[in-house]
Parts: sequence; C-alpha cells; structure tokens
Amino acid sequence: MKFLCDVHISYKVVNYLSNAGFEAIHVNQILDSWNTKDKDICQYSDKNDLIVITKDYDFRNSFFVNRSPKKLIKVNLGNISTSDLIESISLILNALEKLNTASSFLVEIDKNQITYTTEKDKEL
Repeated sequence: MKFLCDVHISYKVVNYLSNAGFEAIHVNQILDSWNTKDKDICQYSDKNDLIVITKDYDFRNSFFVNRSPKKLIKVNLGNISTSDLIESISLILNALEKLNTASSFLVEIDKNQITYTTEKDKEL
C-alpha cells in the first residue's frame, strides 16, 4: 500500500508507515508542498494509487461529490497526540489491505468507531 499524508498529519506517521513496510510520503514532499491545492492532491493521489490520510473535511466532501481522492482515510479525532494517531492507524492496517483492492473507499476514524465506505456498497 502507498500513502500520502496531508499537511496536518505529522511526518512521524509517514515514518511509522515507511518502517512498517509501506510506501509513504508527505504532501510537503510533492508538488507545491504545503501550498498544494486539495484538487491537485486528489489528482496526484489518484494518478499514483495513493491512500490520502487527512484531517481536512474538504477531502471527504470531494470523495462523495467528485469521487476523488479515490482512496481516503479521514481522521475525525481532533487534536490528538501523534502516538495516538499512529495507534489508530495501526488498528486499521489489516482492513486497509483488503480495502485497497477496491477502486474506491473511505475510512473514517472517529473516537468510538471506524466507518468503512466503498463505492460499491456505501457502508461495509
């Protein structure tokens, strides 16, 4: 799996994913760095089959309205520690490996639940 972490996701998450054997980059390493527009991040991630990890609600809207980014993890946990975010991501890695075969999916990480949505059957 390949991940693209949005601007408000720590480089420590990128390092965690890389050390776990996945390809992971931060938005600051591509295109116009932190100035990259959401639309361009979506296009880049779709072109390169990357799973976007973000806290930005605009990506969720774009997933449903524009069908891009095709693969999205939306973090709805507020200002949590990076270690807690990494723990939350680690809990979904097995499910992500199965989902990654789908052409499109959204995973929402909330405090008390994780929701998986695919293009095909909306709610898993």
